[in-house]
Amino acid sequence: MTNAEKIGIKIPEILLPGKDIDLHKWAVIACDQFTSQPEYWERVSATVGNAPSTYHLILPEAWLTKPDKTERIKFSQAKMYEYLDSGLLEPHNGFVLVERTVIGGIQTGLVVALDLETYDFNKGSQSLIRATEGTILDRLPPRMQVRRGAPLELPHILVLYDDPDFSVLTPLLEQKDALPLAYDFDLMEDSGHITGHFIKDPQTLDAIIDHIAGLLNPDKYQARYGDVDQTHPLLFAVGDGNHSLATAKSIWEELKPTVDMDHPARYALVELVNLHDPSVKFEPIHRVMFNVGEGFGYLITKHFEPNYQIQSVNDFDTMKELVLSPEPGKQRLGMITDSGYRVVELTAPKHNLAVGSIQEFLDGYLKKNSDAEIDYVHGDDVLQELSQQPGNLGFYLPPIKKDNFFKSVILDGSLPRKTFSMGHARDKRFYLEARCIISS
Repeated sequence: MTNAEKIGIKIPEILLPGKDIDLHKWAVIACDQFTSQPEYWERVSATVGNAPSTYHLILPEAWLTKPDKTERIKFSQAKMYEYLDSGLLEPHNGFVLVERTVIGGIQTGLVVALDLETYDFNKGSQSLIRATEGTILDRLPPRMQVRRGAPLELPHILVLYDDPDFSVLTPLLEQKDALPLAYDFDLMEDSGHITGHFIKDPQTLDAIIDHIAGLLNPDKYQARYGDVDQTHPLLFAVGDGNHSLATAKSIWEELKPTVDMDHPARYALVELVNLHDPSVKFEPIHRVMFNVGEGFGYLITKHFEPNYQIQSVNDFDTMKELVLSPEPGKQRLGMITDSGYRVVELTAPKHNLAVGSIQEFLDGYLKKNSDAEIDYVHGDDVLQELSQQPGNLGFYLPPIKKDNFFKSVILDGSLPRKTFSMGHARDKRFYLEARCIISS
């Protein structure tokens, strides 16, 4: 078995438009962005017009509830065949080194194909590739309808790997100027600039694969995560596009009984990004509870006793400072009501993250109290405004730390839903590269 097979990587045939295609119009943002802002997609449609574009090959989720959804899917799949038959797309065997300007700087990644046989999105998965958040199964059928029967896939999936020493990309970046240019242009809607370089040389490809495989070296693995079971190691964690990768896996499982194991649908095109890339920033997602009963605070204490302490503080900034500086082995989270601010300290937490500890309690509360509701919010101002309304209560949560990210997935499995946000909406991946997922 080759190193590539061991780590679930395949060197793909990547399809890109020819040089006469306007890439500014060709590339559009991931379909699951701006779902509540149809005006964004209306602007995209106006920008693209009838020009060749990935906009014609996808179904923006802003249109998922439209009555013409099925017709839109048929149109997108017909366009895929049109682009394939016309020769608009040119094949390139290899990886693509991607550099994209985002709000946090320049994000560097590698476009590769991952083996879906090494991926399992179900709870408790011990696969090489794992979901980072719980997969909501109800969200898969409409996505499967889009992919089922489609001849092409276009990736917006970002998959993280844990390489604090930058062993994978440093040798590659040192020779970047010698790599042939794949694309170099400005993305639409002020989403930055993107540059891609082809990686086609067999020795270079093998070296990249060997460096990624080296992340599973037992000594290095133990140094990163401590004394954990290495029988089923974690190499790749889905950062963005969890449900899209789960859709690809589900379609492959449908096809598998009737096709050869080397069928192209066995693989999915993704962009690999180092967790420690400076541009990768995890923003916390806070919780606001609505219509909570008077006994809510008592139930919290009963849930965590005796391993908790609660401290009242004078203002939001003090609460935030204490939450962000817990003692080793302990967890802190902020609690906001219309009567003030508190810091809850968990002295013997069962979960590796504070969000896991509180979400377990909140899920149980919601099941027993049908009038209560929960919302997941970003930003300090929104959290304070909603939490201080009568009948509401909010939880301020610390951001997940990069050094703790993979270890948390290893120890606790998929993180609680809405644990983190990775980047801003305009920084999400654009559809650009394509790959054929039907047999020739």
